Amino acid sequence: MDTISTGQPPGEGAATTCYRHPKRETLLRCTRCDRHICPDCMREAPVGHRCPDCVREDNRTIRQARTVFGGRVTTRPMVTYVLIALTVLAYLAELARPALLDQFDSLGAGLVDDAGRWYVDDGGPHPGLQPVGIAHGEWYRLITPAFLHSLPTQGVLGILHIVFNLYWLWVLGRVVEERLGGARFLAVYLLSAVGGTVLGFLVDPHQPAIGASGAVYGLAGCYFVLTRRLHHQPIDPNRLIIPFLIWMVFSAGWTSWEGHLGGLLVGGAAAVGLAYAPAKRRTLVQTAVLVGLAVLLLALVVVKSIDLTG
Repeated sequence: MDTISTGQPPGEGAATTCYRHPKRETLLRCTRCDRHICPDCMREAPVGHRCPDCVREDNRTIRQARTVFGGRVTTRPMVTYVLIALTVLAYLAELARPALLDQFDSLGAGLVDDAGRWYVDDGGPHPGLQPVGIAHGEWYRLITPAFLHSLPTQGVLGILHIVFNLYWLWVLGRVVEERLGGARFLAVYLLSAVGGTVLGFLVDPHQPAIGASGAVYGLAGCYFVLTRRLHHQPIDPNRLIIPFLIWMVFSAGWTSWEGHLGGLLVGGAAAVGLAYAPAKRRTLVQTAVLVGLAVLLLALVVVKSIDLTG
């Protein structure tokens, strides 16, 4: 029997399958490794198209863009969005269970009985009462208050407490995160929050507090340092500095001024380390500054706790 020539080399017309999806037939090939890929695995390249493995390998060799302070360039302030979302979720949890405020506020030292009644911890023995607070090992209270706020029926401000803090987090967070990158921005925010709690713990350990004000004031201090370093202020100074000063003085009568001041000082100190670190050893110096601040704050908590508990 005669055979009919197809004009193709042997095996050229044989069906092939994607190397990642063996059941999918394809004639497409990666222009770099020449492996067969299906349309779902195809990634556009400057010339032709490539497989996912080659794209990942190329990305490892591409130097990531950095901000002037060494952070990764972000097109969206995702950390700011996440912090706002977590704060809102925590507020909804408070509305559903108000007892969370007593469980996660910044109380330094207190006592509670089986019925849930709270008492001042004077350092003496009190059989039947359970010691609670930062001084008694509940160190999570150093950070959890930054995500809690007054309920609508509480205090002078009520729901305005969370509204003001979220507004300033939105205004300042996007700018600071853009300049520092997500990781450095988050470090400043959390350190500022802890700084506010720690100063309150040192000054009045028996007075609990809640709110993101310490963290927000830390962002304000950080913003001030960064703009001085860059000689550029993207936010109108009259819109930022004057309202903050007025609010700090006006709210001192019923809010935790210690939280405001502690956050402001820690946020400013962290910003100095981030903004003025030498370029050749920027990451090392910045990490050392942030870790050093964290260690200092924890050391202050340990010393105060020992003083309170004996």
